[in-house]
Amino acid sequence: MRALGFVYFIAFLVAFHQNDALIGDNGMTPARFVLEQAKVRAAEKRKRREAWLVDMASTTSNFNDRVRNRQFAKIRSLLFDASIKLRQSKMYQRMREVLWDRANRMGQPLITVLWMARDASRLNPWLNGIALTGMFLSAFICIVGSANVPILLVLWICQRSLMSVGNVWYGYGWEVQLAELGFHALFAVPLLSLDPIWAGPSRIVMWTLRWHLFRIMMGAGLIKFRSGDRKWKDLTTMYYFYETQPVPSVLTRTMHFLPKIWHKMEVLINHFVECVAPFLLILPGSPRSLVRFGGLIQMQFQSTLICTGNLSFLNWLTMVPAIFCLDDGFWRRFFAPSRVVEASIVAVTSVPSLSRSIVTSLFGGLVFWLSIPVVKNLFSKRQQMNASYDPLRLINTYGAFGVVNEEREEWIIQSASDDNSANEDWREYEFKVKPGNIMTHPRWITPYHYRLDWQMWIAASGRSLDRSPWFYPFLYKLLEGDKTTRQLLALDPWEGEGKQAKQIRIDAYRYKFHREKERIGNGKGAPYWDREFVRRVYPREGTATLKSLKGEIQSVWPDRII
Repeated sequence: MRALGFVYFIAFLVAFHQNDALIGDNGMTPARFVLEQAKVRAAEKRKRREAWLVDMASTTSNFNDRVRNRQFAKIRSLLFDASIKLRQSKMYQRMREVLWDRANRMGQPLITVLWMARDASRLNPWLNGIALTGMFLSAFICIVGSANVPILLVLWICQRSLMSVGNVWYGYGWEVQLAELGFHALFAVPLLSLDPIWAGPSRIVMWTLRWHLFRIMMGAGLIKFRSGDRKWKDLTTMYYFYETQPVPSVLTRTMHFLPKIWHKMEVLINHFVECVAPFLLILPGSPRSLVRFGGLIQMQFQSTLICTGNLSFLNWLTMVPAIFCLDDGFWRRFFAPSRVVEASIVAVTSVPSLSRSIVTSLFGGLVFWLSIPVVKNLFSKRQQMNASYDPLRLINTYGAFGVVNEEREEWIIQSASDDNSANEDWREYEFKVKPGNIMTHPRWITPYHYRLDWQMWIAASGRSLDRSPWFYPFLYKLLEGDKTTRQLLALDPWEGEGKQAKQIRIDAYRYKFHREKERIGNGKGAPYWDREFVRRVYPREGTATLKSLKGEIQSVWPDRII
């Protein structure tokens, strides 16, 4: 519970610091747009449903006229009329619309407390309130060392509330993974008690948690063979991975320049950990020592990734279900004898209630049923990565780094303070952790997550600005000098000079780790990166100003008013 609380705290801390600029009232992709679009879809569904009810009423009337058994026809008509009245009632319509019909483009209901906001144009207090609530409850779990169903349910709803309206900023696999693990955790804690020592979750819940970890690792392993990236098969992936991963860390360059034989061994170990070792977690009848070994393998693997990269809280989160592979026989050596005796007595004397046994059995059946399409996806030649097959996204399929780029392309944003296109005084914006200035060394920031920096890497990997429509309001806000957006950056080149950027552009550069370690002539030390100009990304011709960006934004979001 402490481990889960820690990950929850980081997730809500990131949200509290960044939501205003990303999905806030004046953010790049405001949450209210997601809510408004969901309401439009709900209204369309309601019209179709009302038309269907009219057709059903007509069909039923004709059917009743043809039925000889008048008593049967009368009963059927009464039941149908009752059903129609229920579906036409205002309360039913309201509940159906909020809980189910208001959905995203994939038809998945938007689970969010933001529906309670009276004014959708003022959501910042709600977004901050959700984040602060999540931080408080998760910190409470970390301090107390236990949790119950109400606490975890509120955390689950808070996290889903942000994920539902987070747009591209919450589109990462680990957001869905956290939501699923939070759902599993509801059945692994007492209903109301906060006593850290209790009988513990049932074997069904323990199995579903290990099954959750199995799906994560197996999905990540199989996608590497089915993605079509030959580097995973000829064992050359790690020649490029460290140099091209989203956010390099302190050790990344050191790892990159290790011998090639070492990198090939890394790929082999990766295949073993992701495609073979997960079976140690779920094989029926496996001895405890084997299950412990399987859990420790996964924890060691994730720890290595944490040390060599900044992959947000993904690796920290993946270690949480691995803790359930280490039973009391493993953990007892870390606790005082009196504590061990107390726990042993509780484990022997406690008997789960009938209601809890029924609930956990139903939960196990639900996980089994929802896992069927996930397993089919794992065996499919067209395996999907980070996909959901149930509307509530309770049980999902996962995968990571199916394709690894061989070159690192970075998009560098520059602006000028006048309208003269021939002006040579173009200055660069610097980000918190995204490579830019070749003299800047990476930092170790995991498990924290700079969402804008990650989206910059995703956009550059896609090689096209059209796949990242959020870029246009981002550029607009940079020219506008928006203070909230500036807080996401490490450096605004015009801040404090009394000047305002008036035109902006994006250039693509090819980045490679600098090999030389000796100092250079200016006395500031050797650069961390070498870079080479590749092309102009935006604008392809002419200049980009507030006026031109306004047109770009309104072509993407016609209803947006700037």
